[in-house]
Amino acid sequence: MQLPLGPDPRTETLRRLQPLLVQRFGRIERAAAKWRRPEWVLVQGLIGARTKSPISNAATDRLLARYRTWEAVAEAPLDELRELLTTQTYPNVAAERLKRALQAVVAERGAFDLGHLEPLDTTEALAWLETLPGVGRKIAAGVVNASSLDRKALVLDGHHIRILQRMGLVPPKADTARAYAAIMPAMPPEWSAADYDEHHLLMKKVGQNTCRPSHMDCPACPAQALCRTGQARHEAAEPSA
Repeated sequence: MQLPLGPDPRTETLRRLQPLLVQRFGRIERAAAKWRRPEWVLVQGLIGARTKSPISNAATDRLLARYRTWEAVAEAPLDELRELLTTQTYPNVAAERLKRALQAVVAERGAFDLGHLEPLDTTEALAWLETLPGVGRKIAAGVVNASSLDRKALVLDGHHIRILQRMGLVPPKADTARAYAAIMPAMPPEWSAADYDEHHLLMKKVGQNTCRPSHMDCPACPAQALCRTGQARHEAAEPSA
């Protein structure tokens, strides 16, 4: 994506978009402290594919309640983990991915403890997390942003990427890593890590309600005025003079 010299116009688009999303969906409070430990966030991300967050949150809590420590979860039989993860959309995949990643951390760190990420800069922390089995940019960004690490790293799921593409803010065929690289330079510099987190969750609501994969309800979308696709559809629908 080629951008003009000078201030990135996408930054102002994001600044204007945020209050529109808040007006439509309300403010979103950050998760409770017990759900913001980096280790908890990593587990929730590993088991959460295609599953609503409240269900994955409950499953993560259930694992820790059953085994008491994440190290014990790492050593648990796969059949037991699958049984505990039947609420997840892909329980077999979730169990296998979780076990492999936990064991990888324990093998390298001696325990399932991500405290060593604290002194690293965000790029280094993301790179380390992405060496773990099953951890890509979405999960890694979630760990460093939505946890108590409070880093400016934007979480991008399928909803969020789809909206950014339709708005013309990232390349139309960008995967998660490319979309992340494209949008991060445009993020308003005054936004905090909490603002990044809220922005992602609000964009997710847009994707779930108006900007769905196979149906775009552009007239009802809070982003329409700032969206390349929404504006094009609006102009095409206008009666000819």
